[in-house]
Amino acid sequence: MATTKDTIIISSDHAGYDLKEHIKSQLDAMGVAYDDIGTTDTQSTDYPMWAGRVAKAVAQGEHRRGITMCGTGLGASMAANRFKGVRAALCSTAQMARLSRQHNDSNVLVLGGRITAPETAAEILKAWLETPFEGGRHQRRTRQLDEIGDGPRV
Repeated sequence: MATTKDTIIISSDHAGYDLKEHIKSQLDAMGVAYDDIGTTDTQSTDYPMWAGRVAKAVAQGEHRRGITMCGTGLGASMAANRFKGVRAALCSTAQMARLSRQHNDSNVLVLGGRITAPETAAEILKAWLETPFEGGRHQRRTRQLDEIGDGPRV
């Protein structure tokens, strides 16, 4: 049985709802546990709230990874990346997802519900889930990302 930390926390606003439901079916097929925190339909709602809830859970260590969606993914990625320790990656291709994991150790995947085809989203999800972080020289850079709000770097 998966622990809460092992489950993926997932959310969307109204514009990402249909894609979120598709992503959930993909996670089910892959046997990946998830915690869907909403929204529950296509009624208008605000993406910062949903992306923020995912990012906060990841930042606080309640979940290791999260997925969030809005219409383009832009707003959700901006909201999620405001949380220290969150490295949210807005991905439109499987290659972006692989590189976000390999080089940036992304811990939140962001998708655009209005601009990402379900088949493409499935490829992105698979790549993101299966790709490990390479570490090495990238470790220094991810540490800098996590510390960037602490002051200027020279």
